[in-house]
Amino acid sequence: MSMRFMKISVLALILSLPAFLYAQNASIKGFVYEKNTGEPVIFTNVYLQGTNYGASTDVNGYYVISKIPAGSYTLLVTAMGYDSLSYKISLKTGELMSKNLFLQEASIMLQEFNVSAEREEARTETKTSVVKITPKQIEQIPTIGGTADLAQYLQVLPGVIFTGDQGGQLYIRGGSPIQNKVLLDGMVIYNPFHSIGLFSVFETDILRSADVYTGGFGAEYGGRISSIMDITTRDGNKKRLAGSVQASTFGANLLLEGPIVKQKEEGGTSSSFILSVKNSYLEQSSKIFYDYIDKDGLPFNYLDIYGKVSINGSNGSKVNLFGFRFDDQVNNYKAISDFHWTSSGAGANFVVIPARSSVLIEGTFAYSGYEITMSQPNAADRSSKINGFNGGLGFTYFLGKDELKYGLEILGFKTDYYFYNSLNKKIQQTENTTELGLFFKYKMTTGKFLIEPSMRIQWYASLSEVSPEPRLALKYNITDWLRFKMAGGFYSQNLISATSDRDVVNLFSGFLSGLDNIPSEFRGEEVNSSLQKGQHLIGGFEIDLTRQLTMNLEGYYKNFSQLTNLNRNKIFDDSPAYSDPSLPSYKPDYLKKDFIIEKGDAYGVDISFKYDYKRLYIWAVYSLAYVNRKDELIDYVPHYDRRHNINLLASYRFGKNENWEVNARWNFGSGFPFTQTQGFYEQLNFSGGIGTDITTENGELGVLYGDLNEGRLPDYHRLDLNLKKTIEIGSYSQLEINLGVTNVYDRENIFYFDRITSERVNQLPVMPSAGAKFSF
Repeated sequence: MSMRFMKISVLALILSLPAFLYAQNASIKGFVYEKNTGEPVIFTNVYLQGTNYGASTDVNGYYVISKIPAGSYTLLVTAMGYDSLSYKISLKTGELMSKNLFLQEASIMLQEFNVSAEREEARTETKTSVVKITPKQIEQIPTIGGTADLAQYLQVLPGVIFTGDQGGQLYIRGGSPIQNKVLLDGMVIYNPFHSIGLFSVFETDILRSADVYTGGFGAEYGGRISSIMDITTRDGNKKRLAGSVQASTFGANLLLEGPIVKQKEEGGTSSSFILSVKNSYLEQSSKIFYDYIDKDGLPFNYLDIYGKVSINGSNGSKVNLFGFRFDDQVNNYKAISDFHWTSSGAGANFVVIPARSSVLIEGTFAYSGYEITMSQPNAADRSSKINGFNGGLGFTYFLGKDELKYGLEILGFKTDYYFYNSLNKKIQQTENTTELGLFFKYKMTTGKFLIEPSMRIQWYASLSEVSPEPRLALKYNITDWLRFKMAGGFYSQNLISATSDRDVVNLFSGFLSGLDNIPSEFRGEEVNSSLQKGQHLIGGFEIDLTRQLTMNLEGYYKNFSQLTNLNRNKIFDDSPAYSDPSLPSYKPDYLKKDFIIEKGDAYGVDISFKYDYKRLYIWAVYSLAYVNRKDELIDYVPHYDRRHNINLLASYRFGKNENWEVNARWNFGSGFPFTQTQGFYEQLNFSGGIGTDITTENGELGVLYGDLNEGRLPDYHRLDLNLKKTIEIGSYSQLEINLGVTNVYDRENIFYFDRITSERVNQLPVMPSAGAKFSF
């Protein structure tokens, strides 16, 4: 027997193993849809009554129950907000039954089913450092400006630090924004938040779900060393034309959705569309409603457009085509004279369900770009561009309670960036890079243990470097009410931020990549990689204190073993005259390289309590965090090193038909670090070269800085309140009236301090808002 024949035989055996396992028992697969809209019902349980056989639907509404002994059963679905559904089925040995299920909205809310579903998911999913967000949850927080938004909800998550209302950024468990990957329907989004940090680029009503991994994520995600945000949009109403129109004192939103080819009563082929447009007219409305903040208005302008067409097969297979354009601009505000960014892209994804197999095949291909420019009166202009493609293909096999997933991902992009540092040295970089990732993950359930090992091989073509990245997640169900969990792994990335840690506040978020001209040593140790690298270790407990009250505690450690940053200390050109150690003109790398190596870590504890029963929802979160960095010369803390962070959230529905809702949120954060000013001096730029006459040349005002980030700003805290009234107009039509107040007790939280004029600029003061939303 030839060696080649043996290899082919082994490969064929591996590929046929899932089919062999299925052949020994029966299986049932399908999708769960809303009957009125055709939208998938996600994260709900489908099970065989009176048995331990069941599964939860995924983000596509897909479920598979496998390894079922032949026999007769009752297939049952119970979901919050829907009538229960049951079918009598009979399964034969080796049979693979396909059954799509359509749920009808219920007039009576069954809270107990929701609690049971969450507990079942807690026992069957590792769920370490991940929060699954739905539009319903987003709407439970005060809607600032009358509009519920994902950006506002992310601020209350454990481990998430938000740096302010204006120019705010999210920092997730010690990771900077450049280390957080954001996906929209599988497409890379390079900047998900607007300059006014209360709003994201995502329209809440088009979202299906958002999974936020604050660390320890599995091998299906790569290219970032801190966190992942995976956002999925709805397909659009397959039964009728629907939508909403919304206006408030901040801006307006428009949503349209409906069928292109209408879905029949019990499924079949169909196609649908969804289109959303939202914009801010705060620059104009603030002159009327908020002129006490600034008589010239609040010039935070944005326009976001997103569209999607879905083509659906009768068996649940589908293809989605989508595109977007997001635009953000700030003109002549405070220390910023002009700031503008645009982001656009288009792509497609698909789900394929083979007729004779319960494998799930998913794929994505998309192209997106981002461009940002910024000019300031006391600083040089900056500009950054990034554009490129990303694609992937994944296969998921459902093996009873176990699950096998593997696939590949490819990404290519170009970055173009320039700026001038404080010594008027131009730093510019243009680079093309390509990445390829292969991943494998297996979820195994054995007794009380849930074990999920995974492996990713990430190849960075432009750097000729391969990064093997093993990862592991597990859960131990100690009892029905107490669960231990942990996750960890190795991570890498190529993208680098184009911002400076010396900035007190920073709206600019540029991108760099593919750097191989970096220092060869770090504090005497050899640097043998051009990548940024991190390792995570996370552990914790989930405790059901009562049927309605759950506590979640997680401790984490992120070791950022290699980081690459802009060199703030560069004063010499990187030329041969300064690079030869044998010459007296030799200068160390940290004085002449455009970029330097740094290291650091982040560690802390997050604890949350959630109470959810009938009309009352309460969520309390406390985070204790430490973030450290060190470069070639100093140890320091980055500007987002917030030690304590507290979020208290409450939502209560009242009235005869629960058509009134009041929401409240209080946030407290200890002070951020900042670099203090020690003094000023006349800075000479020697514009005439070595022959410059220093006795006659006029210099510029130079700033003498203190030690990096040794100071601490005052504490931040704010209370937001909101009141909503829903009026039912018809079978599908309703009017929602919204009144809110941001920063109720008018706390003066610092936004910016001008070192030159000593002017303090605060975050937003007390701001009442009103809005109305008509849905049809």
